[in-house]
Amino acid sequence: MTSQPHDLGQARACPPSNLAIAREARLWPIEEIAHRLGVPGDTVEPYGRGIAKLDLAAANALAERPRARYVVVSAITPTPLGEGKTTTAIGLVQGLQELGHGATVTLRQPSLGPTLGIKGGAAGGGYSQVVPMERINLHLTGDIHAVSAAHNLLAAMIDNHLYHRLGSDLDPQTITWPRVMDINDRALRHVVTGLGPPADGLPRQSGFEITAASEVMAILALATSLQDLRRRLGRIRVGTTHDGEPVTAEEIGAAGAMTALLKEAIKPNLLQTLEHAPALIHAGPFGNIAHGNSSIVADRIGLHGGDYLVTEAGFGADMGAERFFNIKCRASGMTPDAAVLVVTVRALKFHSGRYAVTPGRPLPTAMLAESPEDVHAGGANLVKQIDNLRAHGVTPVVAINAFPSDHASEHAAIRDIAEAAGVRAAVSTHVRDGGIGALELAQAVEEAAEQGSDFHLLYPDELPLDAKIERIATRLYGAADVAFSPEARRQLERYQQQGQGHLPVCIAKTHLSLSSDPTLRGAPTGWTLPVREVRLSAGAGFVYALCGDIRTMPGLGRDPAAAHLDIDEHGEITGLF
Repeated sequence: MTSQPHDLGQARACPPSNLAIAREARLWPIEEIAHRLGVPGDTVEPYGRGIAKLDLAAANALAERPRARYVVVSAITPTPLGEGKTTTAIGLVQGLQELGHGATVTLRQPSLGPTLGIKGGAAGGGYSQVVPMERINLHLTGDIHAVSAAHNLLAAMIDNHLYHRLGSDLDPQTITWPRVMDINDRALRHVVTGLGPPADGLPRQSGFEITAASEVMAILALATSLQDLRRRLGRIRVGTTHDGEPVTAEEIGAAGAMTALLKEAIKPNLLQTLEHAPALIHAGPFGNIAHGNSSIVADRIGLHGGDYLVTEAGFGADMGAERFFNIKCRASGMTPDAAVLVVTVRALKFHSGRYAVTPGRPLPTAMLAESPEDVHAGGANLVKQIDNLRAHGVTPVVAINAFPSDHASEHAAIRDIAEAAGVRAAVSTHVRDGGIGALELAQAVEEAAEQGSDFHLLYPDELPLDAKIERIATRLYGAADVAFSPEARRQLERYQQQGQGHLPVCIAKTHLSLSSDPTLRGAPTGWTLPVREVRLSAGAGFVYALCGDIRTMPGLGRDPAAAHLDIDEHGEITGLF
């Protein structure tokens, strides 16, 4: 398939907004996209114009077809603005189509919190988007709301359990299950429930998290079937008895109803890119206390739906890609053939330590000046993230996500860094040019995938939990040591004794540095990772270590995106970006 530079031609001189570009798109009937993916028609459940859900039977129907090349897209340590992993993943798929390949992209579903907060939409950008853009960013098929309902049902049944003094001798002081909502609202981080007369419940301290941070969302992304989903939900731990024994959602009696609420949500959502490549958007686990990757069931469909499956992993390679490898691939049994490491000129200049980047504000004028020296000064982060991918037996292709403010000499500097590290690099203008702009990247990924990988996990199941944390911190983050608080040590010992030592680990730290200190840029060494607390996600099947202050309920900024969102006289949404 060969596209024209674009039907919109001269509009590129003054680029239209993402929303305007999306609205000009001519959507193919979703049945045609499903046909391109190869799924049987009886597994396609249309869900409005340009959207469908795919029955889980689609994966079984495709199982005998050849396996696609599996490509994960990650990035260097990002600036607070993000470096374009989603747009690159979409652009790459469109570029692979330009080379004549059947290609599919799998992405996380955007949360309303960031969409209405400071980040805006998360369906790609420019001419590398998934459409319809408004539907993706505002509710889509309601999966996130189903997760909220399932999570809050368990919370309600826990309080009901206490009120009626049912069954399990649950100690109210040990309850760890909060409530959730898909909106940024800092005022709900800490609340007291059950105030009022006795009929209104038992007063206790609780709080809210954003829905993406729910263990239910992590479970949805890792479940391999409806039955697996049911088992995992039943294993969720909500607290302990007065004797210290775990109390689960199964014992509370909520797991069956939670599964019923998620029966449709477990079905992946099928959409299309601007160039009509299949896009599976499904699940959106928090990229910090969880694994930050889209669902296994979506990948299982896409992996037999063409020549290439491209998936995005949240945050930098030290976090999103590490969890893709050691949590998602461990659970799915699927292994990658290639990786893409997204880098931008602005990010390497940021890692030089010479500039500050603030969300919602323009980049410093001096940062936009031509300076390959600044790029080289920040190059240590790129080299370290290349090494982090290689630690798993995967050699990445460096994707230079080009911005209009970049200079050719700066792209050349990135190529020099990549060449010195022994990896391919390609400049990609997919945001401006769609698939044609990603041709060089697509060709480099094609070569890398043909070469293949020697994929391996970073640690075996049998390694103790504390040693797993230490291996990630020292091998991938560059830490010299790990300091466990006494409470974290007790928690680790308890999980080991309870038979959870075989689980993978997820380290919750800042995504703005390889270290646990967001002010440390580049590739810092000689520092110590502080682990203050360790928690168990028994249903999702991993342990997560808290390092620093991790907010699971974001707040709104001074000028949130929601303040600019509106409806015009024609009923069209305005202000979405």
